[in-house]
Amino acid sequence: MDALVMEPKTHHLSLVKTDIPTVTKPDDVIIKVAYAGVCGTDQHIIDGTFPCSKKPLILGHELTGTVCATGCDVKHVKKGDRVGVDPNSGCGICRYCHTASYHVCPHGALNSTLGIFSNGGWAQFCKVSSKQVYKLPSTISFKQAVLLEPLSCIYHGFSRIAPLHYSQNILITGAGIIGNLWCSVLHHMGHRNVTVSETEEVRRKLFKRLDSGYAITTPKELNKMFCNDSVNGVDIVIENSGNGTAIEQSLNLLNRGGKLCIFGVASPGTRVSMSPFDIFLREITIFGVTINRYSFQHAIGLMETMGSRYIDYCRLGVKVFSLSQCELALQELRKGSISKAVFKIDKCAE
Repeated sequence: MDALVMEPKTHHLSLVKTDIPTVTKPDDVIIKVAYAGVCGTDQHIIDGTFPCSKKPLILGHELTGTVCATGCDVKHVKKGDRVGVDPNSGCGICRYCHTASYHVCPHGALNSTLGIFSNGGWAQFCKVSSKQVYKLPSTISFKQAVLLEPLSCIYHGFSRIAPLHYSQNILITGAGIIGNLWCSVLHHMGHRNVTVSETEEVRRKLFKRLDSGYAITTPKELNKMFCNDSVNGVDIVIENSGNGTAIEQSLNLLNRGGKLCIFGVASPGTRVSMSPFDIFLREITIFGVTINRYSFQHAIGLMETMGSRYIDYCRLGVKVFSLSQCELALQELRKGSISKAVFKIDKCAE
């Protein structure tokens, strides 16, 4: 089969021919991959700023496709079923897994993610544990379903922010695919007091395709728009850029009782300066969102209700590439001319 393999020492990607994975365990599922996404985390891995397997690796933790083989214990899906894949799982026995928090499991979760620590979806076929496989409803296409993993993380983030009130002012920092999906979810749920901050002009133009009516501006203009001593300040910030300066600015813009959600993945060396007294005085809440927490099935339901009005590649700024166009896809992502790259791997997939 064709696969994009990364050499971890050099971070070089090569399109190679390799063996199709086979069933070796009773709970194995072999998937013929239809689409696989390029996540910001994948870019960090390629740049050498995010940990991954020490062995040559097929990247890609956002994937969807068709079941082509299963182990003897697999009952909930069968050959020919259309499925989505949650790349995250826990060890199942630690205190975090036992308290329904597998997403922060020190042995699983981000320490064992499919496509980061084991072969993922940038290939024609992928082997997955059955507990990570979800059958897709007929109303969701493969093209849409590849966005289920980031949407499941957003659903988890939304649950952490809740409750949200329609009178609150919400600031989204970063208009990449995650910022665009956040805006789509918020708009779908009826929120209208939303402002988006983005440094790149090309992404500000792309954002307007969402037709949300949300204001789009630059970080420089935010201080003129909001004041944390005003009723017109910011109540909720969803920070997607991972930029330390943006995080500090977000803190300064928050109203009393405001919430800052650190959703974007910052470089491990990023540091921010803050005043604990100011956080105390204004009773600010700061929290992170790590991947998803039993939210993949919720994401499927959410995607069904959002439909093509929101889960549309043109509106979201998503562009489709073949595996052989990997370098071009990464170039366009770095330029910001697209919000997301997706590999179409099965030429017959819808």
